[in-house]
Amino acid sequence: MPSPANPMTFVLVHGIWHGGWCWRRAAEILRGRGHAVTTPTHTGLGERSHFLSETITLETFIEDIVNHLKWSELSDVVLVGHSFAGAVIIGAADRAPERIAKLVFLDAAIMKDGETWFGLLPKEIVEDRMAKAYASSGGVSLPVASPESFGVTDPDQAAYLERMLTPHPLATCTTPLKLDAPPGNGLPVHYIACTNPAYPPMATMHERARQMGWPMSDLATGHDAMVTAPQETADLLEEIASRR
Repeated sequence: MPSPANPMTFVLVHGIWHGGWCWRRAAEILRGRGHAVTTPTHTGLGERSHFLSETITLETFIEDIVNHLKWSELSDVVLVGHSFAGAVIIGAADRAPERIAKLVFLDAAIMKDGETWFGLLPKEIVEDRMAKAYASSGGVSLPVASPESFGVTDPDQAAYLERMLTPHPLATCTTPLKLDAPPGNGLPVHYIACTNPAYPPMATMHERARQMGWPMSDLATGHDAMVTAPQETADLLEEIASRR
């Protein structure tokens, strides 16, 4: 495919238990079309898992992305957040809106000022995850969930996730998001709902996106769309980003 007339800059931000590695195939497709793509990894996860500690909060993750934008000298960015990273890109848009052209939420959390991720989940899910966190690490981190819980059933893809997923800093889920502006900070936004199969923790987020009147698209794959459907994910991200 020839290079696009208007190449774009994508910053792809991973979700819970993942790392920048999860975007590899989708990122390769976008780069092959002439776009610039970066895939930062949050503190305490992936290749940065040796920094895991109880001091990592949601603010740490937001600073990871704001500093990535700053020190990579990025601007006019299409900032994409998957899953838990929806809260992160909302925080980044609050801190550094001048660097961002559009926010894209890929089956992602939408949080408002003062909210915590665990405060938005059903009580039984929170109790189960807290119990597992304290049993596995004394409350430092959430142990890795099964690939099947993300809708990943292909044996090779599931084996890949089992090799790569790492425990997630618990405090990021229990510390509140601090915002000066409403979610999105007035920037263009778009929400992608992964629907086949649906990921139960995101059901209320889909409804919240509708209530907020955000433009929405459906993607007929599971929650880990960048792994299970990288071509379709890249195609949709490029299409959404081009709508200026």
